[in-house]
Amino acid sequence: MKSLTVYLSAIAFLVISVITVYGAEDVKVDAKALFEQKCSRCHDLDKPESKRRTAQQWEYSVGEMRFRDGTITDEEAKIIIDYLIKNYGQ
Repeated sequence: MKSLTVYLSAIAFLVISVITVYGAEDVKVDAKALFEQKCSRCHDLDKPESKRRTAQQWEYSVGEMRFRDGTITDEEAKIIIDYLIKNYGQ
């Protein structure tokens, strides 16, 4: 019985360790791929790529797309906006 308790405790420790290690890592998101995936649903990608806009204008544009499409989360919108500002900002 004592060895079963030690065995289960060891398994619990390993599971908690794995959850802690993998839960603590930041998930890297490919902003360009997210932009391409989400924005190409409704229009060609050359449309946003051909524009130079301010941060406020990109925020507004992505907000409009979110309203129309409804599948872009808050977190995804932030990533896309940051990508657009960095690559196509004024």
